[in-house]
Amino acid sequence: MNASTSPRFVFSHLSAGFIAVLVGYTSSAAIVFQAATAAGASAAQVASWLWALGLGMGLTCIGLSLRYRAPVLTAWSTPGAALLATGLAGVPMAEAIGAFMFASALICIAGASGWFERLMQRVPRSLAAAMLGGVLLRFGLETFVALPANGWLVGAMIAAFLLARRALPRYAVPLTLVAGLAVAAAQGAIHLETVRWTLARPIFTWPAFSLSTLIGVGIPLFIVTMASQNVPGVAVLRANGYDTPASPLVGWTGLTGVLLAPFGGFAYNLAAITAAICMTPDADPDPARRYRASVWAGVFYLATGLFGATMGSLFAAFPQALVLAIAGLALLGTIGGSLATALGHEKERDAALITFLVTASGMSLWGVGSAFWGLALGLVASALARR
Repeated sequence: MNASTSPRFVFSHLSAGFIAVLVGYTSSAAIVFQAATAAGASAAQVASWLWALGLGMGLTCIGLSLRYRAPVLTAWSTPGAALLATGLAGVPMAEAIGAFMFASALICIAGASGWFERLMQRVPRSLAAAMLGGVLLRFGLETFVALPANGWLVGAMIAAFLLARRALPRYAVPLTLVAGLAVAAAQGAIHLETVRWTLARPIFTWPAFSLSTLIGVGIPLFIVTMASQNVPGVAVLRANGYDTPASPLVGWTGLTGVLLAPFGGFAYNLAAITAAICMTPDADPDPARRYRASVWAGVFYLATGLFGATMGSLFAAFPQALVLAIAGLALLGTIGGSLATALGHEKERDAALITFLVTASGMSLWGVGSAFWGLALGLVASALARR
């Protein structure tokens, strides 16, 4: 059965999209709040930021996934938000918006010019897989780190996952999530009483351009977004066998940022960790149909943008251990496949191991994350081995 004749609705597509959004929001929404607060944003402006981010991610997920029939998932720049949380202190909101537009314009140019595509074509598949494995490793580890303190919840989820993988492998992840929600509800660990449903209202801020802010905030935001987010984002696609052209994807995320920056959309990029959730066999055994999981993720992102800050409180209502466990278990197959691909070529094995270890270390230099440095050192090791 091909993609055109398969059923239009498959629950595993919806569940993979939901889990991707759940993991994305719960893992880094707090950093976005910190960045907005550092810029002096009011509560209404914070909601506008989340509206712009949800709208931009939703539209690009849906549009790019349908256009290229590949699971293209976008996200806000988490390292960029961390940079802004410290770099925007004392910067007027108008100048911050100008820096956002400047960084997004640079991302758009990087995609439109084609140099990013040419760079990614030089990355061996084994190194891309090693970087992916290093990025995802901590999610797999945190599942079992959370086990001792949350034995009933995490233990039940692991048991459900193992049993479902044997009996109903296609629905292993959604059944695991249902089991986790049931145990968490029985323990009284889901706090929906804190959720208040209100619609977000976009607030437009005219940009102002200051040379010092463009250099001190705009350029670092561009660098960390490209190096720490877009590079591993393309690597995830390549490691899972998708040869979707990288430059148009990056270009569209940059253009989206230029348009939505005045509302608080500080930077958009290709997702890596959450995208991997939509690329597993649990999302769909057929790789040609997995793009539908990303489309569902886009739908959920649109909902998060519509309700703004309300979605942050909704996701915060779930216990952290549940989020850690479902993320780790959902990515288990991807981690194993990445390591198998990374270590499958003997001549590239040392370089792949260096890439994996450096990426997994979480090291950061000059504000650039370990994924970039892992790939950079791996490429150096690979080049020396060939010589």
